Amino acid sequence: MITVLAVHFSVAVLAPFLFRAWGRNAFYALAAVPGASFIWLLLQHGPVYTGAGSVSETVPWIPGLQLELAFRMDALAWVMSLLVLGVGSLVLVYCARYFKKKDQDLGAFGAQLLAFAGAMFGLVVADDLLLLFIFWELTTILSYLLIGFARTRLAARRSALQALMVTTAGGLAMLVGLIMLGHTAGTYRISSILEQAPALAGGASGSMVSAAVVLILVGAITKSALVPFHFWLPGAMAAPTPVSAYLHAAAMVKAGIYLVARLAPGFSETAYWQPVVLGLGLATMLVGGYRALRQTDIKLILAYGTVSQLGFLTMVVGLGTPDAALAGLAMLLAHGLFKATLFLVVGIIDHQSGTRDVRKLSGVFRSSRALGVVAAIGAASMAGVPPLAGFVAKESVLESFVHHAGADEAGPWGMVVLAGLVLGSILTFAYSARFMWGAFAVKPGVEPTPFKAIRPSFLAAPAILSLLTIVYGLWPAPVDAWIQPYAALFASNAPDAGTAAEQAGYLALWHGFTPALGLTALTFALGLAMYFGRDAVARVQSLVPPWVDGDKAYQYTIGGLDDAAVWITGRTQRGSLYYYLAVILSVAFVLPLSVILVAGKPLPDGIYLVDPGSPLQLVVGAGIVIGALAAVKANKRFLAVLMVSVTGYGIALMFALQGAPDLALTQMLVETIILVAFVLAMRSLPPELRDRTGGKYRVVRVIIGLGFGVTMVFAAIYAMGARIATPVSLEFPRLAYEGGGGLNIVNVTLVDIRAWDTFGEITVLALAATGVASLIFVRGRGDKILNSATVAEGTVGRHRGVDPGSRDAAALAVSRKFAASARDAWIVAGRTLAPERRSIIFEVVTRLIFHSMIMFSLYLLLAGHNLPGGGFAGGLTAGLALTIRYLAGGRFELREATPVSAGALLGIGLAVAATSGAVPLLLGGQVFQSAIIELWLPVFGDIKFVTSTIFDIGVYIVVVGLVLDVLRSLGAEIDEHFEERSAVGGRTPGEEQEFAGEDSATTSAPEQEPEGVASETTAKGQA
Repeated sequence: MITVLAVHFSVAVLAPFLFRAWGRNAFYALAAVPGASFIWLLLQHGPVYTGAGSVSETVPWIPGLQLELAFRMDALAWVMSLLVLGVGSLVLVYCARYFKKKDQDLGAFGAQLLAFAGAMFGLVVADDLLLLFIFWELTTILSYLLIGFARTRLAARRSALQALMVTTAGGLAMLVGLIMLGHTAGTYRISSILEQAPALAGGASGSMVSAAVVLILVGAITKSALVPFHFWLPGAMAAPTPVSAYLHAAAMVKAGIYLVARLAPGFSETAYWQPVVLGLGLATMLVGGYRALRQTDIKLILAYGTVSQLGFLTMVVGLGTPDAALAGLAMLLAHGLFKATLFLVVGIIDHQSGTRDVRKLSGVFRSSRALGVVAAIGAASMAGVPPLAGFVAKESVLESFVHHAGADEAGPWGMVVLAGLVLGSILTFAYSARFMWGAFAVKPGVEPTPFKAIRPSFLAAPAILSLLTIVYGLWPAPVDAWIQPYAALFASNAPDAGTAAEQAGYLALWHGFTPALGLTALTFALGLAMYFGRDAVARVQSLVPPWVDGDKAYQYTIGGLDDAAVWITGRTQRGSLYYYLAVILSVAFVLPLSVILVAGKPLPDGIYLVDPGSPLQLVVGAGIVIGALAAVKANKRFLAVLMVSVTGYGIALMFALQGAPDLALTQMLVETIILVAFVLAMRSLPPELRDRTGGKYRVVRVIIGLGFGVTMVFAAIYAMGARIATPVSLEFPRLAYEGGGGLNIVNVTLVDIRAWDTFGEITVLALAATGVASLIFVRGRGDKILNSATVAEGTVGRHRGVDPGSRDAAALAVSRKFAASARDAWIVAGRTLAPERRSIIFEVVTRLIFHSMIMFSLYLLLAGHNLPGGGFAGGLTAGLALTIRYLAGGRFELREATPVSAGALLGIGLAVAATSGAVPLLLGGQVFQSAIIELWLPVFGDIKFVTSTIFDIGVYIVVVGLVLDVLRSLGAEIDEHFEERSAVGGRTPGEEQEFAGEDSATTSAPEQEPEGVASETTAKGQA
């Protein structure tokens, strides 16, 4: 089973390449995959139907969460797989002649259709609730893509989105039900849950189980398009006809029927099962049949007929009796055969004539008698005409509901359901006849429809299905043998277990003169009357207003949600930072405060304000408080950010005083990088903080701020005192040394004990860097910077005119003198800067410390396993070294320091980290498992290398890439924007204040730049 799934998905990935090489004939290659799987399935008949009655395959996935790849093939899964694989193979063969050679995107279509077949097979053999849900949602996504194949058609996109919305909503409800059921049962194994179903439904958790089952049924109802969610299925006819034939005859909508059939043996006796299954099933059967008689598109006749048949199938498989179970699976197979046949016939008619309108089609039977015969077999089977599969299955269905109506527990509702079933069967006969009349009859006053000759290869798939329909009807014994083991599940609890086969009955073409045969005769008579009186029926239908229209109800619901979203958004997304923060912080302290007050727990013992062994904490704490108050009172943005950083550095010092050098080092480096990022970003903003919230709002802000701070303090105190188990961290020292081979518990935890967490964190870092870059760059990451050798000397960041009499002029003269006397720049791109932008002190210091910082970052990286440091701290140190280079020489200096793309660094870092986790798995270990390698090397002596260091190297590279992304987006790119603004006479917000008092008459125009050379305003001048 796992191999079948793997082959389906693997070939689906290769499908676009096959179509590129072979064109539409590649459909034959794709058809071979479900075709070969179908042959494999036939070979599994013996193992499935002998011995234990099932075949299982299990691969552990995440044992701690009870997640495993569990598959099980029993009688129900085997029968469903016959449809999924057999019909899927024939539909793919049909596609090879349905599509034209010039049609676009056939590779994607073929891949999606083959993947859908694999997903549907996975759904029916899954023996785990969560695994079943994964395949369930895969079919939802793939059906969305297939229905919306014609992307340029509005109807196709709308129908695809509608199907996605409805089935996804039902899937979410179903997921809740699956989790509830699995949690109550203590396992997610479907086979185990069904074994203990009677105890679950009748025990103390019975109400929980009933609620879970109803939620699961919601998923089945939406998937199988039952009332009130039936409207999406006719809309899905916008898909190409092969999609309609497969999704609506053998897959997709059958997923809901399968789920009902799978749960029925264990939960058909729960409180709400019968009302939901029988009530909605009957309503759907009648609504679908009624609407089918109103359609003028032969494809829509089949679509609404499918809706009707799905309601019919839901009633039968959900009735919960042995004979209904037998009849339900028999009808499931028959429906798959005749409905796939008819959809494929519609595709041929549309393909060869160019229309599906019953008012335009005339004389098609005369043009292609073979096609008419194939269609007649399918339509007759749908109507239940002997000796076809539909008749055999429908006789069993009627027989089971006759028994149900006579049972005492059914009450008067049993007769109501039976009468509704007969009425639905009459409608089925009528719309089956309407389909044949509309598609093939000669209509008076209508010109004969031009019809192209049909190739035998095009007709082969529906012809094979119609032949199987005849064989099934004449020889139902094999189908009966396939289904009996499933029907026996409903009789296993009978007082006399030997009567299981008698309770289930058997499939046969002739059962004698029975009440069911009489109901069939009544169905034929009234169905023929409705067909011959179709004009009168149409007039009556035209007089009946559409009291309820599911599609309009959906549109009104979506429109109402849109209006509500606009209303809520307009009142919440107000563009006010104060409002957003007020809401967030208020909720963040009101809810925890309410919990603390309601719980009434006492404060833990041993609380102290200052550690008696470290009175310096009091001084540091006072500094943090002063920094926070100064940040609030600051009237300049830079000063406010600087004061916020003071609080951060104070916290780093607090960590150091508490004996946590790793945390202190990391906090200090992070605070420095954040300070640089803030300063770079704030260059685009006015220097002063204006428009402060005042008056009554200032009081509100104080209350919220104090409330949030105090609540968080006490929440932390209560949380520390709420522990009732031994902290897991107490084992970390031993695990770090024995398992991780390191003395630095913090770093070993990050790269070994909790490597999955760290991998997720560096992934988030990469995403954050990409987000920052996307806010600045339209495309790319700002890596296309000219080499500094191509930039004219002294042209980057040239100062605009300065009053010759001002003090700035004297400083400018000194700068130019320095630049002229220092032709050999201390830094590589220093010569590109305008003289007034250069600083000899900054350049010399940069030259002296850059390489030392890089070496120190590598030391932190390599020593972090046993000493303070690690990949994160080392990466931040290297990032700070790059920051100094950028501040000293601008973006050209940054380019010289790191010619590598920031995106490449992020990708390489993630790849290194991922590889370090995957390699142990390939060598027979676990993901992210570390190995300790001890060896002796000349000069170095004894070496102890832990492979988790490779993971740490990935962290190091990701952090460097993050810092580089920030510098190139918030630094270099904004610099370039400033230059462009300066070149056209604009000013940056900082320059507006700098030149506010400058006389425009004395301001000289910017000097002419060499052609093709950009000027540069460096962060050094701003910072």
